[in-house]
Amino acid sequence: MQTVKVKDLMVPLAEYATVSQEATLYEAVVALEEAQAKFHQRKYMHRAILVYGENKKIVGKLSQLDVLRGLEPGYKDIGDFKNITRSGYSVSFIKSIMKSHALWQKPLDNICAKAGQIKVKEIMYTPAEGEYVREDATLDEAVHQLVFGHHQSLLVTRNGEVVGILRLTDVFAELCRIIKACQL
Repeated sequence: MQTVKVKDLMVPLAEYATVSQEATLYEAVVALEEAQAKFHQRKYMHRAILVYGENKKIVGKLSQLDVLRGLEPGYKDIGDFKNITRSGYSVSFIKSIMKSHALWQKPLDNICAKAGQIKVKEIMYTPAEGEYVREDATLDEAVHQLVFGHHQSLLVTRNGEVVGILRLTDVFAELCRIIKACQL
């Protein structure tokens, strides 16, 4: 069987939604919508936006969850709660945090004003070292990184520069294609 490389499945940077870290949340939402409209050759829509800094270098990602967190500034006061639900806390405990920190007391009030004021750099996520994969890496290596890190995507690099994104949805679709091709 032919070895599948990351570059075979990645979405090139030119085809993905990107926005400056200085852009507003509104501008990021528009950029995502425009990229999705142009990106018709694949089955799955983009669910994140890549963020570039100076010299158009990718410096972060803006996910759907980052946008939701960004619309409620009170989440900043709680700290790192990324794995709180995996830690065995009950739904009632999580709801008590919402109440005690007065989160979402005015759901979506002034969302237009917020979207025009919030800068992408304030709510974006900066990927860690384990969220980058070389374009010549094998699919096996990429799957390991995705699984081990619980990532939805990996930034694909060539000579240290980000050239695309490898999405979990595309990896899963490729694995399903390989499985269906089996003669069982």
